[in-house]
Amino acid sequence: MDPTLRIKTIAALKEGIMQFSPQMKIAAKYVLDHPSDFGLDPIRDTARKARVSTYTLVNMAKTLGFRSYDTFRQPFRHALVAGATLRNNPDWLTDIRVQSELGPVFADAAKNALSIVTHSLERQQLDELELIADTLFSAKTVYLTAVRSSYAVAYYLHYVGRMALPSLQLIPQHRNSAIDDLNEAKSGDVLIAITVTPYSRETIEACAFAKKKGVKLLLITDSEFVSPQLNPDHTLIASMLSTHNFGCFSGMIAVVEILLALLMHRGGLGANDRIKSYEKLRLENNAYWFAQKKH
Repeated sequence: MDPTLRIKTIAALKEGIMQFSPQMKIAAKYVLDHPSDFGLDPIRDTARKARVSTYTLVNMAKTLGFRSYDTFRQPFRHALVAGATLRNNPDWLTDIRVQSELGPVFADAAKNALSIVTHSLERQQLDELELIADTLFSAKTVYLTAVRSSYAVAYYLHYVGRMALPSLQLIPQHRNSAIDDLNEAKSGDVLIAITVTPYSRETIEACAFAKKKGVKLLLITDSEFVSPQLNPDHTLIASMLSTHNFGCFSGMIAVVEILLALLMHRGGLGANDRIKSYEKLRLENNAYWFAQKKH
């Protein structure tokens, strides 16, 4: 099999997605966002996860010039590496599954978390991450925004990241909108935006506003296709597949941890000095609780 066929298929999906029917757009987005699951799952499972019909998947394969759905899926199966091994239950998951009524719930959620962490990390490219680190450190100001569930990830990224990158600002501030805080942004600044399906209107509008001002955009999200109007300079994509009604952030947190590790390394002695300074400040102001020794 041509080892470049998967790459060519992905390129064809990206090129054709805007011309597809609404249902085929949903199917194409699922394949692009979850290539490992697509390569392993039977067509009915893929249709259920993507929330489209099996007919839509077959029709998409034919539209892309494949003889059949299986021919379309085949290069994705050949490309699988670590993702396939995680589908085999470890012994501890097999044991816990039968321990109680909640055993299967625990086992399925744990298996899903392990899987999406691997899928999210294996799709990252080191050269792209290095470019992102260079972009962030060369900017005078780096803005960071997110709302609702994504805000928790943004808060953590800011809380740790500012030690290495003191130019990092979490917005909006003082109950403003993110656009208010971006009003003074200038060309050469950077906006990091975090948003996942269903995408936040406020975040998308902030991204569009920033791009118009010449601000570079780093999007941390669950898909390469968030909005046709956006053209991010860099994108970090994490799987958000979940066993419940909300997205699972395990994969995104893993990707953010990699970004933080790179920033800390690039931050060098300056980052270490800032960490020590904050730690000293917190100790002096009794920020931490310590158990009282018994006399």
